[in-house]
Amino acid sequence: MSEREPGADMAAGRSAAEADDAQGTEAAAADESVDLTNKSVIKATVLLSELGRHRQGITVTELAQAVGMTRPTAFRLLLSLEQTGFVDRVDNRYLLGWQMAKLGRLADPYTGAVARIQPILDEYAAKLKETMSFAMVRSETSYDVIAEASGSRYLNATHLYVGGNYPAHASATGKLLLSELSDDGIAASLPEKLESYTARTITSRKALLQEIRQVRQQGYAVIDEELEEGLFAVAYPVRDSSNGLIGVLAAQGPVQRFRSDKLPGVVDQLHKAADEVAKALS
Repeated sequence: MSEREPGADMAAGRSAAEADDAQGTEAAAADESVDLTNKSVIKATVLLSELGRHRQGITVTELAQAVGMTRPTAFRLLLSLEQTGFVDRVDNRYLLGWQMAKLGRLADPYTGAVARIQPILDEYAAKLKETMSFAMVRSETSYDVIAEASGSRYLNATHLYVGGNYPAHASATGKLLLSELSDDGIAASLPEKLESYTARTITSRKALLQEIRQVRQQGYAVIDEELEEGLFAVAYPVRDSSNGLIGVLAAQGPVQRFRSDKLPGVVDQLHKAADEVAKALS
């Protein structure tokens, strides 16, 4: 019969206990990983989203019915949201509160979109060896350039185009937006005499309308030294599942490269990239 050192039994007991604790912790973590979401928080965000559709307010009964929630649950959540300023109540109607407006002003509406599409821009900019940008449509004739990528390791594309303001009649993206309008709509939004930026800028609304008709037929738009001397750009639409225009992809580079037989290949790559961006944003 072998002898054991003093305290060996106690050490063995501690090791076993520690092992049990570790297993218990892992088991608890595994259980938690199944569903770490807080259902009350999710329900509260559902209510806030629905309230956003009712600018004049909505009663708790109507709101509960709209989101498929019981009235007591909706009332309890609304009461909590009202106390924190995320919901306001006028008489018996609820609407979004001042705290939502405050946070909305602080939020960047494009952060999530940029994270999804930046890898796509990087990939296709490298393929084309040209600078690429993506613009999110803001209105019928305006847009925000929110992301860009350079196809050259010698050129940093950061903020080359992001945040800039560009005229609709002298930018490829702008022409693409105009092509979504009727001729009457374009005439209503632009003056007869358009501002000139280079010797090649289209300054006649009549001449611009002729080019926009061509944009509609070919499905993409170009500028050839119309905004800046030496600059050529081609833009391709990004559409959602209902064919609505949600954004525009553009490739920019020196006129010497784009005026050659490279343009059809660039358009083909933009088409593929646009499909990938549309899926990423869906």
